[in-house]
Amino acid sequence: MSSLVSPRERHLKWPALDWLEALLFVACGACIIGFSLSVLFDVSTREIGRPWLWLQQVTTGFFAWGVFLGMALAARRNDHMYLTEIVHTMTGPARLVIEIMSRVVVFVVAMFLVVFGWENFLHDLHSFRMPSLIPLGYYTVSVPIAGALVALFQIEQLVNGLKNGFSREEPPVEEAIYE
Repeated sequence: MSSLVSPRERHLKWPALDWLEALLFVACGACIIGFSLSVLFDVSTREIGRPWLWLQQVTTGFFAWGVFLGMALAARRNDHMYLTEIVHTMTGPARLVIEIMSRVVVFVVAMFLVVFGWENFLHDLHSFRMPSLIPLGYYTVSVPIAGALVALFQIEQLVNGLKNGFSREEPPVEEAIYE
């Protein structure tokens, strides 16, 4: 499972959270597969004249959870929500300020996701999807969960960045040899 954890920017990560990154990676893959299969079955059953209406709800669930868990995974891996190209050209105090500010901004946005996502989740427990009557809250609870994970990962990067420095030489990427 540790092979799923990105070695990039290892100095900004706590090894104790590696299992969470690997779990998010697997969950995102499951969501992509589930989303793709449910769309395939939805289209197929409609084409043969026997639609499974509940498949749209399955598709929505996989999509919502996949998007928000993917956002949390990307925050841990520093794959988006971050100005990498601009920051890599900087050094010294200017870089430190930008590194800290970008993570603080992402942290604040994550806290908005937690607070307002939780409020939305509570409201959505009283709204139901037809025809199965599944509460919408089952879909929207992914927002505050993802927000909490993003906030955790920003704290992790801020603490480790201030302790170890934000910039490090990354190990060279091994190129695949094609024969």
